[in-house]
Amino acid sequence: MQEQIIERIKTVYDPEIPVDVYELGLIYDIESRNQGKAVHILMTLTSPNCPAAEEIPAEIEQKVKEIEGVEQVTVQITFDPPWDKDMMSEEAQLELGFL
Repeated sequence: MQEQIIERIKTVYDPEIPVDVYELGLIYDIESRNQGKAVHILMTLTSPNCPAAEEIPAEIEQKVKEIEGVEQVTVQITFDPPWDKDMMSEEAQLELGFL
């Protein structure tokens, strides 16, 4: 189930950065409960003033709900700890020229 959730999340991109939100390191935690029927995702955004602050979590929720058996998805935003570029995967850092 975890792999399916991550696969779906990897189809969601920050509109300002050409890397998916998972590789950007914006996903802090994924919990699946009730035999996978309920999914809770804890995430952050690249900044508190992110123009896609409503769009990204809604898209993640919609994509994860498409997984067979998932009935409820909760996406919670946190800024603790704040995101920084060191949270990106090596792949994302290469893509953006940080390595």
